[in-house]
Amino acid sequence: MNFKRNIVLILLLNLTLFISAQNTIIINADLGKEKIDKHIYGHFSEHLGTCIYGGYWVGEDSEVPNTNGIRNDVVDALKEMGIPNLRWPGGCFADEYHWKDGIGPRTERPTMINTHWGGVTEDNSFGTHEFLELCKQLECEPVICGNLGSGTVQEMSQWVEYLNSDNISPMTNLRKANGQDESWGVKYWGVGNESWGCGGNFTAQAYADEMRRYSTFLKNYGDNKLYKVACGPSDYNYEWMETLMKNGNPGRSFQGISLHYYTICHNWTKKGSATEFDESEYFTTMKKTMAMEELLQKHITIMDKYDPENQVGLIVDEWGNWFDVEPGTNPGFLYQQNTLRDAMVASVNLDLFNKYCRRVKMANIAQTVNVLQAMILTKEDEMVKTPSFYVFKMYKVHHDATLLPASIKCDNYTFENESVPTLSATASKDESGKVHITISNLDPENAKEVNCELRGMDVSEFTTGSIITGDKINSYNDFGKKEEVTESAFDAVKMKGNTLTVNMPAKSVVMVELQ
Repeated sequence: MNFKRNIVLILLLNLTLFISAQNTIIINADLGKEKIDKHIYGHFSEHLGTCIYGGYWVGEDSEVPNTNGIRNDVVDALKEMGIPNLRWPGGCFADEYHWKDGIGPRTERPTMINTHWGGVTEDNSFGTHEFLELCKQLECEPVICGNLGSGTVQEMSQWVEYLNSDNISPMTNLRKANGQDESWGVKYWGVGNESWGCGGNFTAQAYADEMRRYSTFLKNYGDNKLYKVACGPSDYNYEWMETLMKNGNPGRSFQGISLHYYTICHNWTKKGSATEFDESEYFTTMKKTMAMEELLQKHITIMDKYDPENQVGLIVDEWGNWFDVEPGTNPGFLYQQNTLRDAMVASVNLDLFNKYCRRVKMANIAQTVNVLQAMILTKEDEMVKTPSFYVFKMYKVHHDATLLPASIKCDNYTFENESVPTLSATASKDESGKVHITISNLDPENAKEVNCELRGMDVSEFTTGSIITGDKINSYNDFGKKEEVTESAFDAVKMKGNTLTVNMPAKSVVMVELQ
């Protein structure tokens, strides 16, 4: 009898393991209450390498097709992708940038040395007016990071006045003299950048005191109410977050606080190649990028302690993959290619920001053009859309949609003796009632059958779908060749009642739409 009993127990155990290994997403379509802010899908462009010059700005006299000096192809692509905001001028560059050097006739603007990025001469031909013209063409919200590190309170205060005031004043008159009669009404302002490092090497308390002083003089003009972003921590610096939330006057001196985290495959000295990597490096990148969830959880816990009413947003205004530069390029220009691995990193992080959207109100991937995990690469009059571009384009369906709580049960992607979850996903409902589900299969070798059970709503039909994948984990798009990674139609979907079965290829990101 004991023998038979043991056999039964073993069979039951194996059945339990089989069931638990199935890939299932339970979506509670009637319990959504948090909005996924479109600004989570924001971008960041610094005076670094060819991000600004050659990436956006070519000048009015360039043979590259442009409008007021700004590349038409890049603007069209970023609008296609749905760019909601753009952070500028840095980055480390922000805390050595003096805005008055970038206004007025371009031939009269003083030059400076970009000491952070390549030691090149910055001629200031792309300044405040050019940036806001870019944002106008992109139809996106400008996010300006002010100079707290080497600037003055007066300088930053006057920049806000120059951009936002319609009162009779020297700054308003100066703006009008430079050709802009109406104020721009810029809402989002960073009060310094990485003040724990390149922005001044402050201690947390010293920065909290200085930020409060600066914030006092950043004024609201007219109906425009500033959303001031304090410099928050990098990575696991929870003491910095604790100090700012405790002593920085949250909700009054600042409405958002930043967090920076880059996915580094190896270490800061040797980051690894963006294109020449094996499965070990692919797995390590997935594992390290998933550390973002722990960071979000722990920093949000601190924020909840001091801001239980959820008034202050967490602003992840620098994130993404950071690899070694491409061979033969300037080490200070941070130019790297972009593969299917980058697409997977983008989808995983966007899913995490969506998941924690109660607190995460903006994020800005670094950087939009020609730098780090870029959306666009340019070379003279040519342009390439990267795999990351297609993820951001696919995820447009989540902009300002209602997050639908989802429970994911999945098997693991295991490499050697370590494992990470195979699946990452987001479900949301837009204003028209359509439900969109994005799912990533991180396993580079094995397809997955994923069952999505929708509770709390009746699903009438699967309406459309799309997929991003490639032949290899290091497939990438480059100049002068056919795209290896793009977004294409996807219909490997079956509906039965309120259960959707998605047959996902290995190393893929899929979007399905239901109504």
